[in-house]
Amino acid sequence: MATVREAGSAAERERYVQDLFRRVAPRYDFLNRLLSFRRDVGWRRFTAAQAGLGPGQRVLDIATGTGDLAFELAKFVGPDGQVVGLDFCDEMLVRARDKARAAGLDRICRFVQGNALDLPFPDASFDAATIAFGLRNVVDRDRCLREMRRVVRPGGRVLVLEFSHPVWPVFRQIYFAYFRYLVPWVGRLIQGDADTYRYLPETVLEFPDQEALAGMMRQAGFLDVHYHNLTGGISCLHVGTV
Repeated sequence: MATVREAGSAAERERYVQDLFRRVAPRYDFLNRLLSFRRDVGWRRFTAAQAGLGPGQRVLDIATGTGDLAFELAKFVGPDGQVVGLDFCDEMLVRARDKARAAGLDRICRFVQGNALDLPFPDASFDAATIAFGLRNVVDRDRCLREMRRVVRPGGRVLVLEFSHPVWPVFRQIYFAYFRYLVPWVGRLIQGDADTYRYLPETVLEFPDQEALAGMMRQAGFLDVHYHNLTGGISCLHVGTV
């Protein structure tokens, strides 16, 4: 299979990514915890706490995957609120719905299949929108940001949690070596697919750094754009206001 860089058109790249996540879905949660040393749990909790949500509000989680961030958001909107999780991979959504039922959150969390570049929701229909570890996977990041801004009401927040560029010099070199060499090896050992976990470091290394992404959000029309480096900048949460 070609790498994501070798995939030609936007449609081909989108199919490539969709097929990749379809293959990894059965082991997605396990590998997330293993490869991040469970730091991903804390990153999502922090993101949900920064969304500015209260009881009874409505929030959209784009590229929701198996629903982990959606479940954290549900704690803030409560039983009278709603979390809509959207993903383009049905295999991920099957697992998200199963987890919601097991946790008793299926009345709060609703999971739908859709494309982040063409959100199937009216303008200003959510109090906030989030995307965690998904912006680097879309074929048009600017359009995704504009779509998120469109569906959030004025004054609401849009939050982007993504792998980023570590800010500690020595740690940065260790981190990049870990992503280049160890992550693909572990993924191949557990997933049995060399291509799948070669994709992760490839997209992380080419993703805009903290200031560049903040600039993209300002260009997309967001106000009060700021960011929080997490675990020394391994991941970063960007926040903007509509």
